[in-house]
Amino acid sequence: MFVSKSMTRNVITVTPEDSILSCQEKMAQHKIRHLPVVDGHNKLVSMISDRDIRSALPDTVLKILDCSEKDEKAIRRLKVADVMKPNPICITSHDTIQDALLIIWREKIGAVPVVDEENTLRGILSTRDLLRAFISVLGIGEPGALLGILVENKQGQLKKIVDIITEEKISTGSILVARHWEDDKRAIFPYLMSQNIIRVKERLRESGFELINPLDWYIDQI
Repeated sequence: MFVSKSMTRNVITVTPEDSILSCQEKMAQHKIRHLPVVDGHNKLVSMISDRDIRSALPDTVLKILDCSEKDEKAIRRLKVADVMKPNPICITSHDTIQDALLIIWREKIGAVPVVDEENTLRGILSTRDLLRAFISVLGIGEPGALLGILVENKQGQLKKIVDIITEEKISTGSILVARHWEDDKRAIFPYLMSQNIIRVKERLRESGFELINPLDWYIDQI
């Protein structure tokens, strides 16, 4: 799925000349934590978060303001330009949500702006947008049940599982295949669009598959 299908298009923005306190007010008003910083032509200049403001404000006050000016009026003169960072991390609408997820995870950020070839802001993709996208892709927004199956890492295993599920006339919302701490094993997680999966479990065990608790598997990995 491409970023263009999941990003928020109506983006709340600020400029380098806006005050820090006005940024905080916008974040509180719209219940957001990230604001793209743009120039007069809607070109992306930077990205500012509530964490940036909280962490930068005290140090910036000490560096920029004279001791006699440390009051609310002086603080209100602080601008986005005083705390924003250059060269913001961004993506394009043609990137995939998988690309965006990796960037957000590697860079430890909560949102990433979306720009076109001319660096014009087109949207923003947050972790909330990503969660919504993956819920849609995986089909887990529908009533159903998640199975955990431990298999040998060899060809044909996934087909056997899918055949059993299909023969029981149950639809599959999604199937994830993950690594296991044993090199010769893989963990398979089919999301079945039914709560009545007792017979599927029985047939999987009869076929020699080991069923695992998805939550226990996740805890083991971390």
